[in-house]
Amino acid sequence: MSRSRRRFLSDNFTILTSVAISTSFGALSSRLAMGSPASRPELVPVNDANTGLPLLRLPEGFSYRSFGWTGDAMDDGVLTPSLHDGMGVVKADGDKLTLIRNHEVSTDGEAIHNELGATYDPQAQGGCSRMHFDSVTGQWLGSHMALSGTSRNCAGGVTPWGTWLTAEETVLGPDDIDRYKDDAVRKFEKTHGWVFEVPADGTPTAEPITGMGRFVHEAVCVDSESGIVYLTEDRDPSGFYRYVPVEPGNLAAGGELQIAEVVGQEDLRGGFENGSKFGINWHTIPDPSVASTPGTETPDELGVFMQGKQLGGSMFARLEGCWFGNNLVYFDATSGGAKQAGQIWQYDPASQELMLLFESPDKPVLNMPDNLCVTPRGGIVLCEDNDYGANEYPQRMFGLSPEGELRLFAENNCILNGEKNGFTGDFRTKEWAGATFSPDGKWLFVNIQTPGITFAITGPWDSTLL
Repeated sequence: MSRSRRRFLSDNFTILTSVAISTSFGALSSRLAMGSPASRPELVPVNDANTGLPLLRLPEGFSYRSFGWTGDAMDDGVLTPSLHDGMGVVKADGDKLTLIRNHEVSTDGEAIHNELGATYDPQAQGGCSRMHFDSVTGQWLGSHMALSGTSRNCAGGVTPWGTWLTAEETVLGPDDIDRYKDDAVRKFEKTHGWVFEVPADGTPTAEPITGMGRFVHEAVCVDSESGIVYLTEDRDPSGFYRYVPVEPGNLAAGGELQIAEVVGQEDLRGGFENGSKFGINWHTIPDPSVASTPGTETPDELGVFMQGKQLGGSMFARLEGCWFGNNLVYFDATSGGAKQAGQIWQYDPASQELMLLFESPDKPVLNMPDNLCVTPRGGIVLCEDNDYGANEYPQRMFGLSPEGELRLFAENNCILNGEKNGFTGDFRTKEWAGATFSPDGKWLFVNIQTPGITFAITGPWDSTLL
């Protein structure tokens, strides 16, 4: 794969739109400082081309096809795991695309058997699956497991060299107590809290990249110019990190994990004006393998963060999505801001400057953005994972335009009565995850985590902010 093609996949279309994005994002900061209102276009229930069910509410003219429901048999005979989360397009072979999708399964027990992949911990039930899609016909072509034996695979990110980095959102190990799951004692055989690399084809090594740290990982993105990897942490407090590899493109060869110090701001969890800018310093974590603060009676998952904080590292409120595009790093703090409704941040590696692009003024406007991606038209997709009930606010997906306008794009409309794989219930409160576009900009791939469905959405994109 040529360098331009690799970077095209990694940067999500900025090779083709770099001039437009550079210009429009310059206007973004000034417009956001004025506080652009959110717009709410009319959404209508749209039937799935696969099942015929009205699973999503979308603007007029859009259509979609579901695939890879939890429990569907894959090509390797494995039943599709549950809890679909982060996802990315890692390969484009003409019209045939390869995507890798995370499964945020945290339970212990026999790992998923897979002849085409690899297993890390025989007693962990998370992992990643590969999927194949024809971008011309709009047909899903198949799927199989790629990596198993990991735990709570949350987000991650695509690399410029065509692999997927999958990140574990846990630091549990053998006989540790899982306080998120009724204090269950986990019978893992290996430690967790790592990042793994999964190739677009073939068998992964199933070995963690230990230099990237053992903490409650969320998303990962790679600067295609420098090879530096940026990482987020889904905790409160949490840090914003980067991994500086000794050999760009070969992350397993080692490197330094560093935490960001936002100059003059120890705590970024409160409210700031849109357009606020800060300088950044970086501090190297002495021991990236420490899972919890030494000396604590109850493991706190903050071993890496507390080392960084002692060096001057700043704290954020639950950092989630992270994406590299147009030579900039975009990430969000899902519960950050004065209303604890979310913040969208932009980091410029060249100037080492951090800017607040958008802070939600109220939860009905935007409530707790999670996964995000940069779009081929220069905007940002924001996937909600909020705390509202379905009858009032179903989970939503938004577009944030380069001009600073926030616009509703989709709502979760998933109510099932056993029509597919026996799932029954109102799933409209379940989060969106894994948003990513096809290289031609025609298809938006995205998941609803529960009951676990992957969608390919297409339509008149020029009529949206996506």
